Amino acid sequence: MKKVSLMLLLLLGGCAVGPDYQRPAASVPLRYKEAKGWQRAVPQDDQSKGEWWAVYHDATLSNLLRQVSISNQNVASYAAQYREAQALAAQSRAALFPSLAYDVSGTRSGTRSVTTGARSTTNSNSAQLSASWELDLWGKLRRTREENNASAEASAAELANVTLSAQSELAQDYFQLRIMDEKIALYQQSVDAYARYLKVIDNKYQSGSESRATLAQAQMQLESARASALDYQWQRAQLEHAIALLVGKAPAEFSLPTAKLSATLPPPPHALPSQLLQRRPDIAYAERNVAAANAAVGVAIAGYYPDLTLSASGGTSASALHNLFSLPYRVWSLGPDLSGTLLDFGATSAKVDQARAAYDASVASYRLSVLTAMQEVEDDLVELATLSSELDAQRRATDAARESARVTRNQYEAGMIDYLDVATTETSSLSEQQSLLTLESTQWVTSVALIAALGGGYQTAQ
Repeated sequence: MKKVSLMLLLLLGGCAVGPDYQRPAASVPLRYKEAKGWQRAVPQDDQSKGEWWAVYHDATLSNLLRQVSISNQNVASYAAQYREAQALAAQSRAALFPSLAYDVSGTRSGTRSVTTGARSTTNSNSAQLSASWELDLWGKLRRTREENNASAEASAAELANVTLSAQSELAQDYFQLRIMDEKIALYQQSVDAYARYLKVIDNKYQSGSESRATLAQAQMQLESARASALDYQWQRAQLEHAIALLVGKAPAEFSLPTAKLSATLPPPPHALPSQLLQRRPDIAYAERNVAAANAAVGVAIAGYYPDLTLSASGGTSASALHNLFSLPYRVWSLGPDLSGTLLDFGATSAKVDQARAAYDASVASYRLSVLTAMQEVEDDLVELATLSSELDAQRRATDAARESARVTRNQYEAGMIDYLDVATTETSSLSEQQSLLTLESTQWVTSVALIAALGGGYQTAQ
């Protein structure tokens, strides 16, 4: 009995073939080039980010973003894939243990002689209980479990990445829509002002104190402003439709009333906590795929070795149903099953090579994900830093253009200059104001992009 127990212990404790997983090295600089003093990130992909959008203090935006994880159909699809991956991982875990099955059957058959016409009938009844257990001698089942567990974790990271991407896209669309509202309002103010100018000039033209060219110039300026306002209307509508899709609604069932942007733009961080970058879900997804690919190498190598299955069955079989559970009619079987491949002309070797190549590819993909993440953070940092100075300069230019337009209006009303000068300065002022709003829109969008590039938020805990 002791020998049997020792043998089972050795069989169960057999080493798993294939390499044990080691996280591949990825070159990460000690600091960001565009942010002096920031520290290198440390893997924290399972860290909770909370509601990262709370830093904007916009109730409408917060309400919309909460709906993404609930109603977005793309997120729902990846959530279902994650549940599927979890079920597969649970299935591979169950394969490590014995299985127990039962079979109960009853048949009645008959024959009739062609020559004599005699009939005979027979009954057959059986009840059987069977058990089987595949001993994981070479670790194939354990490696399969490792692979499926890593795949499930990769699926969870992919779900998180899809959710973060959808939320980031919605926030960017929302800020662009709100800036679009301001652009439309600006053009509407210009249309109203140009309409008043046109009326004054038309009166002067009718009285003969203004030329036809001046009247045409005023009409052109008014209609150009109207056309631009209409152009922004359809752009706003498309942004609204995009937001509807992201919250899982049909465009006809969703609308965002025109409103002034009341959100607070969070300042860029003065220091970057080291946990931020490596909590990005896309990096976690790539790294877990490496782990799954590593385990798949072990599964492929196990194909060189035979499978050993212990099986046993017992039951009864009788022609009469009342004898089915009687002792004389019992049947049983017990024995091991050893199966393997003697000759496959390199098929198993090819599978191993394929698994190793897939592993190398996943390592390269992981390292590329890290490098891409570094690039995105650097790009957003330098853009935000540049935008801050650019906005200051643009605000000064806008103020100067407004002052120039005000002075020329006063000079025209005093009869000192022609309306062409007024039209020129008004057009310049409107253009500068539009440029300022465009830069502000870019700043909001880049702010969201940086938060997403850091895995969801500037802080380690929201």
